[in-house]
Amino acid sequence: MRTIYHNGVVYTGTLPLAEAFAAEDGVFTFAGSNADALALAEADSQVIDLEGRFVCSGFNDSHMHLLNYGSALRTAPLHAHTESLADLLECLRAFEAEHPRSGGAWLMGRGWNQDYFSDTDQMPSRWDLDKVSTDIPVCAVRACGHCLVVNSKALEVLGVTADSPQPEGGRIGMENGAPDGRFYDNGMDMVYKAIPIPDKEALKDMIRAACKALNAYGVTSSQTDDYCVFRSVPWQTVNAAYQELEASGELTVRVYEQSNFTDLPSLKEFVEAGCNTGVGTDLFKIGPLKMLGDGALGPRTAYLSRPYADDPSTCGIPVFSQKVMDEMVSYANAHGMQVAIHAIGDGCLDSVLSACEKALAEHPRKDHRHGVVHCQIMRPDQLEKIVELDMHIYAQTIFLDYDSRIVEVRVGKELADTSYVWKSLMKRGVSVSNGTDCPVELPDVMACIQCAVTRTPLRGDIPPYLPEEAFTVQEALDSYTIRSAESSFEEARKGRIQPGMLADFVVLEKNPFETAPEQLKDIAICATYLGGKKVFG
Repeated sequence: MRTIYHNGVVYTGTLPLAEAFAAEDGVFTFAGSNADALALAEADSQVIDLEGRFVCSGFNDSHMHLLNYGSALRTAPLHAHTESLADLLECLRAFEAEHPRSGGAWLMGRGWNQDYFSDTDQMPSRWDLDKVSTDIPVCAVRACGHCLVVNSKALEVLGVTADSPQPEGGRIGMENGAPDGRFYDNGMDMVYKAIPIPDKEALKDMIRAACKALNAYGVTSSQTDDYCVFRSVPWQTVNAAYQELEASGELTVRVYEQSNFTDLPSLKEFVEAGCNTGVGTDLFKIGPLKMLGDGALGPRTAYLSRPYADDPSTCGIPVFSQKVMDEMVSYANAHGMQVAIHAIGDGCLDSVLSACEKALAEHPRKDHRHGVVHCQIMRPDQLEKIVELDMHIYAQTIFLDYDSRIVEVRVGKELADTSYVWKSLMKRGVSVSNGTDCPVELPDVMACIQCAVTRTPLRGDIPPYLPEEAFTVQEALDSYTIRSAESSFEEARKGRIQPGMLADFVVLEKNPFETAPEQLKDIAICATYLGGKKVFG
């Protein structure tokens, strides 16, 4: 049945704005004026009055962790209780009281950030979490996902002592010769392996919850890194969970799986099983090889080319050796697979660009769309190399809400002045998509767009960071639609309201082009549609 939407303010992907559009059988069939749209009405057509509201293509978060978000929705919401260490501990106690643990289950929470604490400037330790419980294992994950802390009971379960060897690509925190309960990057794997793993039905519940939440933010597509959430769960089980939800009509977000592997044999097994970039359907499709190259700026685990300005004892943590990164990127590239590698520090970015340049020299490809996830701390020579290699950049402009407060303190003025320069990359012809890295941040698209346009924290209480790097409203919308579609080779299928495109769209309360930049985050999502069917609102 044909559905006609009229009396709206419609951003089709180009200006000027249109008034109306039509959809049929899950795709757009028309975009233009009210009169021309209404002229398409047939006897059985449905005609919907948009009442002057703004409409654009559905939002496409180009890097996040959908399954991890669904898991986080079932844990203590520490992101809402990170103004003090005392508040964090009370949140964990209250969550345990409401959801008692039994049968060896761990008390889990995620979202703290010690830089927001008002009562201490230190990360939580095992001894802090012991105030929550000494009887059950407790684990609190930092907002960035690159550091966590456990209590003494958890250390006992893990068997971690002062004599435990340090993991490659990670670290076990020590204080006065004893484990302090903190684990960084690859060091976290031993904690996650000890936590009871969910079965396929539990995974499906997490995906359902995450999709429902994403739809409420206007998100219709998610490029998601899921295989690393529960390392003990085979990738086959994760894929099956998505495919079963698709078959039952319950998958309300289109998924492009950023396939996370940490060693070459596992990657080979995956590819030899028939899994490669582009394999799948419009609802669940295999994307790139995803690698996690370094940590994050907040806990000082992002790998820099020089020591941290506020902690000269460390340059951060490279998760992979150059040899391993080279061989995995080379294998993926030679087998026609896209790669997307997390790099926050410029030291890590050196490794990523070197691996991609080497792989493309061995097996040249004209349209590889290999990409850098985050691409934050960067030098001018690296910008030029990104342009030369025709890389895609997966930005998270929402990170400016926090990082703009700490970047110069962490890396020094010289590096800070050439970092987070996504607009400069766009000017050089680089495709820059946007996203939130959820659950590192909430999947709040309009907040992310506001940070892109203002270059300030959401509270706007400090001057803009490199204001010349600000996006226009159109560039910000495109980064969440057109550019995100480019990152998954789907620009011919989604990202614009044009005939033949998938009818994924979002209805906003106000027109972003006519909204004050500092109020963009307050624009409400009125409705979200996937394939012409309402999934929120």
